[in-house]
Amino acid sequence: MNEYVLTLSCPDRPGIVASVSGLLAERGCNILESQQFGDRDTGTFFMRVQFTGPPGTDPDELRGAFASLVPELGLDWRLHDLSSRPRVLIMVSKGGHCLNDLLYRQRSGLLDVDIAAVASNHPDLRPLTQSYGIDYHHLPVAPGGKAAQEAEVLALVEHYRADLVVLARYMQILSDDLCAKLPGMIINIHHSFLPSFKGARPYHQAHARGVKLIGATAHYVTADLDEGPIIEQEVARVDHTHSPEDLVAVGRDVECLALARAVRWHAEHRVLLNGDRTVIFR
Repeated sequence: MNEYVLTLSCPDRPGIVASVSGLLAERGCNILESQQFGDRDTGTFFMRVQFTGPPGTDPDELRGAFASLVPELGLDWRLHDLSSRPRVLIMVSKGGHCLNDLLYRQRSGLLDVDIAAVASNHPDLRPLTQSYGIDYHHLPVAPGGKAAQEAEVLALVEHYRADLVVLARYMQILSDDLCAKLPGMIINIHHSFLPSFKGARPYHQAHARGVKLIGATAHYVTADLDEGPIIEQEVARVDHTHSPEDLVAVGRDVECLALARAVRWHAEHRVLLNGDRTVIFR
């Protein structure tokens, strides 16, 4: 049985669920999971349907059938064939905790993606990456050479047919041009102190101010630095006994958790964009 996920959004109105479920029933499809949400603030309806098709199901015929609903319902929709796993390009600098976590989860079957390659502006994490049998590309950023380096990044996305780029503590700001060329395709992770404690050594700054919560935010990357739609956040409580180094260690853990969840939910097509926000069907 072929398995698919349909995601859609459209202006909210009666009959959307009936139209979708009826279309699937007519083709002998069986719905395994269905979730929907109507945003009263925007009048927008969101839906995720996971279903199986009978033997011989033609994905192109399904796509044509869903396209036929567009004039009536104004659908913005995607059909995902679950026999094809998302292909991921990970970008990293020197900190390897998020990279190591994603590599382990993928190899352990906890993350249903194919990690196609890793790219970095530093060579440090080549041994870790290659120990998993994954290609590693060192793409240094020369002074005045960001555009050339980002052209190499885009070439890797095309070469590996990457569906998603994950910034696993990649400490370079992406250009507006690169963000525009990969909309909704880049996930970043950072500490959740922003806009407080900007710049270097944020955990040491936080320690000096006696913070009680350490957090991390995973979000889609847009041209607005660190302000893209949030996918997941994780927090951990700390107290006066924690040193700055303890806070850094806690921060690494929550960054790994938040990023792994965000990548998994994206890979399972559970994240729908709602303007500057997201709808997450867990």
